[in-house]
Amino acid sequence: MDRTARGGDLTTLADPTRARILRLIRESDGGRMLVGRLAQTLDLRQPTVSHHMKALHDEGIVVREPDGRRVWYSIAPDQVERIDALLGETPGSAAQPDLDRITEDLAVRFRGTFGPESIRAKVVESYELLARGSRSPMLASRTAAFAATRLAAMSRAEAASDGIPTVLFVCVQNAGRSQLAAGILRQLAGDRVRVLTAGSQPASDVRQTVMSALDEIGVPLGGEFPKPLTDEAVRAADVVVTMGCGDACPIYPGRRYLDWDLEDPVGKPIEQVRAIRDDIEVRVRHLLTELVTEGSASVPAD
Repeated sequence: MDRTARGGDLTTLADPTRARILRLIRESDGGRMLVGRLAQTLDLRQPTVSHHMKALHDEGIVVREPDGRRVWYSIAPDQVERIDALLGETPGSAAQPDLDRITEDLAVRFRGTFGPESIRAKVVESYELLARGSRSPMLASRTAAFAATRLAAMSRAEAASDGIPTVLFVCVQNAGRSQLAAGILRQLAGDRVRVLTAGSQPASDVRQTVMSALDEIGVPLGGEFPKPLTDEAVRAADVVVTMGCGDACPIYPGRRYLDWDLEDPVGKPIEQVRAIRDDIEVRVRHLLTELVTEGSASVPAD
């Protein structure tokens, strides 16, 4: 079987919730867990965990073991070494990404758009940018996802407009406000809007309270993680929304820039994070209405 057919997409593991799920399974007695136990341990709704388990199962990363009315999940035997490399052999250790493998996978995805040397350069640069501020054990999958996002942004910038607006949310750590806004917009807009996020000084991981605040209203975080602000992201955006990051975002003609004055959720109790989330949702809904109004696909600069 082609290696991409089972567990071949590294970006599947970029989601921090999936990383925690796999770590809990790996470190559990017998190397297997039930969805209910995972949900309780992670303080998430069971349907949310089931969604992640389906994605991991579809990629061949975990296997199902029916046991009467229960279903146990364990890491697929042929994926154990790969998961150990991505999560780290021991808790807290960081794996050294296989940049050649990541480059090879992305070369298949972007064949006919970018050459292998250009892809390799972007992969290496993406790894170096992420490694500066994070020693996450998910650095390999994050490197793959970050490089893929940057290459896709470059490709769109060079191609004729397809009429789908792109919104870039930027805050300081890319772990709170920008992730709340991005998650809500993706949920509401579907494929009508492309959504990007970045941080002027990205943190290592999205805040747990932010993930909880999104999960309780049924909004998945997806494969999002904190990432640095890059030129490609700004050039690919039609609308750039900044949230407390000052003048970190470069200004390019033809883009609409908005600055949302929002309280930073870092260190706040969940009640305050919910209030910030709801404030952001009002703003996002208003922005989406503007974007999908007839004639707004080409968003004019302010």
